[in-house]
Amino acid sequence: MNPGKVIILSGPSGAGKGTIARHLLSREPRLSFSVSATSRAPRGDEQEGREYYFLTAGEFRRRADAGEFLEWEEVYDGLFYGTPRAEVERLWDRDRVALFDVDVVGGMNIKQVFGDDALAIFIRPPSLEVLRKRLVARGTDSPERVEQRLARAGRELAFVPRFDVAIVNDRLDDALARAERLVRDFLRDDA
Repeated sequence: MNPGKVIILSGPSGAGKGTIARHLLSREPRLSFSVSATSRAPRGDEQEGREYYFLTAGEFRRRADAGEFLEWEEVYDGLFYGTPRAEVERLWDRDRVALFDVDVVGGMNIKQVFGDDALAIFIRPPSLEVLRKRLVARGTDSPERVEQRLARAGRELAFVPRFDVAIVNDRLDDALARAERLVRDFLRDDA
């Protein structure tokens, strides 16, 4: 297997990236989740080193300045997300294919680094109104944060043509099946 291959799932917050990522991880044994770093606080039952590495904004900036991230972005004012280089190297040392669940800019940055060795999949909601309902139902954000996420989602949709493929997550079973086929076909050469 070529340990340099990676799978990127990107799209607006609430589009279903996490659900699709969990499905792919349960169905494709060569994949391992690449844990990102963030300066935000944990949500719900999130755990350090499982969903994210939780850092203070200051620690995140220090590590970014030291070049410890493959890519990083200040997604909202004072809120950082990034991909630690050491995390990707850890997965490759285990001959695993890294699966990223990242924001759109991060996804494009990773695609630029890995080129044809990356499959970049954009997960899109059927509409912004459906996305609003999902974000509200999730119950993790204030009404103001939901509006920020919706405004950002509108801008993120402009990135769709830069991805290898887009999946509209209107019927979850169909979206899961399509993602699974895409990943299986992409990794077929390495079987």
